[in-house]
Amino acid sequence: MKIVFMGTPDFAVPALQKLIDSGHQIVAVYTKEPKPAGQHLCMKYSPVYQLAEKNNLPIYTPKTFKNPEAVEAFQNLDADLGVVCAYGLILPQVILDAPKMGCWNIHASLLPRWRGAAPIQRAIEAGDIQTGITIMKMDAGIDTGDILSQEKVDITPNMTGGQLHDILSTMGADLLLQTIEAQPAPIKQPEEGIYAKKLSDEDMFLDWNMSADQVCNAIRAFAPYPGKRVYLDKIDSQNQIKIYCVEVVDISHNTKPGTAIDDKLLIACGKNAVRIQELQRSGKAKQSAHDFLNGTVVAKGTYLLGLDAIKIPKTP
Repeated sequence: MKIVFMGTPDFAVPALQKLIDSGHQIVAVYTKEPKPAGQHLCMKYSPVYQLAEKNNLPIYTPKTFKNPEAVEAFQNLDADLGVVCAYGLILPQVILDAPKMGCWNIHASLLPRWRGAAPIQRAIEAGDIQTGITIMKMDAGIDTGDILSQEKVDITPNMTGGQLHDILSTMGADLLLQTIEAQPAPIKQPEEGIYAKKLSDEDMFLDWNMSADQVCNAIRAFAPYPGKRVYLDKIDSQNQIKIYCVEVVDISHNTKPGTAIDDKLLIACGKNAVRIQELQRSGKAKQSAHDFLNGTVVAKGTYLLGLDAIKIPKTP
């Protein structure tokens, strides 16, 4: 089968590798264009680009499909199937219709739940106990196409967004190959669904006004990236702390959320409290709460500045 693969980040790499190993003909790989990054502005190539280059596959990096040249180049590939996995560009209908079997998307949720850009983080943040992978035939909507196959996975109580990302990445690659082989009849998706909004600057900062369970879910969802942050004492880059792991503590209190209830990093939430177990100060290595407290005093009554104390610039 002649396949065009379209993807960009680490999440898409196992799927491309599976297709390469399967013996299907990869006629082209589409990925986001490389950009200068770092202190010396060296060109940064996406993980999918690097894998495609290693395997001598044709690579395309169009900025858009709004110009006729990009559309024609895609159509001339005469592909049987387009496989899309976290590509990063909007695909117009003319592109979706070009391969003989259309374009299939590997989506990291059990559609119609969590359509959109950040399904992994939003599932954990919401306290879902199960998620999975959907292989979907794409249409012009946002993750609204017909469902071809699905596979479920449990979200365990301590699972982080990073851990779930890796599980679903591998699962998506396996399910894609199974679906290509089985060629199942598509099932129409329900119109109702939940949208997983993309990550914003607000998502980087912790809202202590939530319940302790919600705070714990939010920290797990965004660990290790981008990480939930607070400031110790004052808003200053040296005082920024990423929190990676907490324990929920059932305790009644009349303390302002975000305030230390003791000197061992027990922090009041809107309901109950959390004890911080793992954290990272700006410019330092990740460490346990015990090691952190050996070098930093966080006295009872200390306020850890969260989302309510930080002014997030509005996107114009």
